[in-house]
Amino acid sequence: MYPLLRQLLFLLDPEQGHRLILNVLRVAQRIPGLLPLLRAIYGVRSETLASEVMGLTFPNPVGLAAGLDKNAECVPAFLGLGFGSVELGTVTPVAQPGNSRKRLFRLPRQHALINRMGFPSVGVDRFLSNLRTVDKPGIIGINIGKNKNTPNESAADDYLAAFRAVYSIADYVTINVSSPNTPQLRALQTGEALGELLATLKHEQIMLGKTRRVYVPIALKIAPDLDSSELETIAELALEHKIDAVIATNTTIDRSGVEHELLAQETGGLSGLPLKEKTTEVIRTLYNVLKGRIPIIGVGGIENADDAWEKMVAGADLVQVYTGFIYQGPALVKRICRGLEKRIQVAGCKNLGEALEMARSGVHLMR
Repeated sequence: MYPLLRQLLFLLDPEQGHRLILNVLRVAQRIPGLLPLLRAIYGVRSETLASEVMGLTFPNPVGLAAGLDKNAECVPAFLGLGFGSVELGTVTPVAQPGNSRKRLFRLPRQHALINRMGFPSVGVDRFLSNLRTVDKPGIIGINIGKNKNTPNESAADDYLAAFRAVYSIADYVTINVSSPNTPQLRALQTGEALGELLATLKHEQIMLGKTRRVYVPIALKIAPDLDSSELETIAELALEHKIDAVIATNTTIDRSGVEHELLAQETGGLSGLPLKEKTTEVIRTLYNVLKGRIPIIGVGGIENADDAWEKMVAGADLVQVYTGFIYQGPALVKRICRGLEKRIQVAGCKNLGEALEMARSGVHLMR
C-alpha cells in the first residue's frame, strides 16, 4: 500500500508533501483510539532489543532523526509508529524562516534527498509550547542550533540559550554543528572552536544538573565530510569533555555516486542511500578511538535491518532514520527491529548488546 501512497506524495513538491504528512499525523494523533491502533500495528517493544544508552532505556534501537519533526508537532504519532526515540528540531533560540524556497529535492532513483532548509524554526518558546501540549510517551531528543544571523564568535550564546530552555523537557539534547546549510556552522567542528563550545555546554550541563536535580545527556552531531584525523580529534574532544554520545552523521556535501542525477548539483546536504557507506566508515573510525567509552548513534542510508546491523557492528549503539522512512514507509521501524531480533535469535544470544559484542569480535552471525 505504501508504494502507491508514495507515488501520490511524490507528485507534490517535496516540502508540500512533507507538510501534508505532518498535518495528517497531527490530526491523527487527536482522534480517540487511533494512537493505540497505530501502536498495535507498528509498535515495537522487545526485551531483547531494549538498549541502555546515555543512562536512558530505549525500548528499541531505531530512532527518528532530527529534521522530520522540526517544530515538535507530531511526537505521539511518530512514537506510535514504533520508533524507540524521536529527535526533534533543529530548533533555534529565535524563530527564523530558513533559506528561501525551493530548498528540498528528491532523487528517487537513488532513494535520496537534498535539502538546504537552513534551520527553519518556530523558535524555542513556540517549540516548547508545542511539546508541552502532549504527553511524553517515549524518549525525546531535542536538536539545537544557532540562528543564521548569529556570528560564530557568539554561537555559544545561542547554544546556551537553547540548551537552558529545553533542558527540563528533553531526555537528551543534541548539539548540531554539522548542517551544511547555515553559513560557517561547520567551522564550529574544528578543534579549538569545538573544544570551547563543548567546555561551555558541559559546564552548563553540570550547573543545571545541580539546580534542576536532573542530568540531561549531551549528544554531538557531526558531519560525514571529515577526514580520519578530524574525526579522531573530535572523538578525543568528546572524551575530554565527557560528552554523552556522538551522532554520526548529518548530511553530506559530497555528490559521489549521484553525479549523473539531474538535481545532484543543487546546493545543500545529501541524505539517504548514497550516504550509507560513508557514514559507516565514520562510525568505524570513531569507534576505534572511543572504544565504547562514549556511545555512537548511527545515521545515514538505513533502509532495512541489514543496513542497521552494519552500522551497529561498526560501532553504533543506536541508529536513526529519516530519508529511509520517507522511501520505505511506516513499516520500516518494525521491519528493522524484527530483522535484528532474528539475528539475536540465530546467534543464541539473550539481547542485542550480547549479539553485537559477538559480532564485533569477528563472529559472523547468519541471518
